[in-house]
Amino acid sequence: MNHSEKNMIKPELEKFLTANLKSIRTRIARVLEKCHDPGRNVTLIAVSKKQPLEKVSILAKLGQVHFGENYVQEASSKMEMLGDLNIKWHFIGGLQTNKARYVIGKFALVHSVDSLKLAQALHKKALSMKTVQPILIQVNLAGEKQKSGALDKNVLDLALGIKDLKHLRLDGLMIMPPYFDDPERSRPFFAGLSRMKQEMEQRLGIGMPHLSMGMSGDFEVALEEGATMVRIGELLMGPRPGCGLHEPEQ
Repeated sequence: MNHSEKNMIKPELEKFLTANLKSIRTRIARVLEKCHDPGRNVTLIAVSKKQPLEKVSILAKLGQVHFGENYVQEASSKMEMLGDLNIKWHFIGGLQTNKARYVIGKFALVHSVDSLKLAQALHKKALSMKTVQPILIQVNLAGEKQKSGALDKNVLDLALGIKDLKHLRLDGLMIMPPYFDDPERSRPFFAGLSRMKQEMEQRLGIGMPHLSMGMSGDFEVALEEGATMVRIGELLMGPRPGCGLHEPEQ
């Protein structure tokens, strides 16, 4: 928690989180009305990495169901501690192949598949557990070397490879565009991912329901471009302990 939140007693923290959750839900609904698409099912994912258990617990009891984690060990600990709550966990961070076996069956959705090698590792574990793991392909449209994600030119081949892995279900695409102070500068990346999803659905002959895109600073623009999942951290939960106000959420 930041300095001001450390001094909050539980009722004050609950009030803080309740107001944030209501505000974000209202903003989502307002954008969908503006887009003449009020019936779109948008999933709000609370980015809870490095956030205290108390915040996650309060939000879950307020009706927030979906939470996003970046690290397998941290997520596993939270799952164990909060196992009695109605939570669906999403893995949204970069995933190494040797950690793939730890996410199968634990996460409702893995957002960050960016290579066939990783997909095959996930599939191997899903096969052994006799389950089907929903996944998204993370796309790096900006070609940023420091970020995970399949490059534009490789996405279709990756999707074709995943289509043959019967214990994985490709549900859509995810993007984390470059950080901009002006959210409008993110719009071309969101629009590009939306077009890519439509093109891939036609090429693959499958429906992919999800576009995971948009964070605290740009989720409204992402919604205007078709997002079905938005990943929101500090705007909902406040800054993570030890992080500045505008640290990237993923």
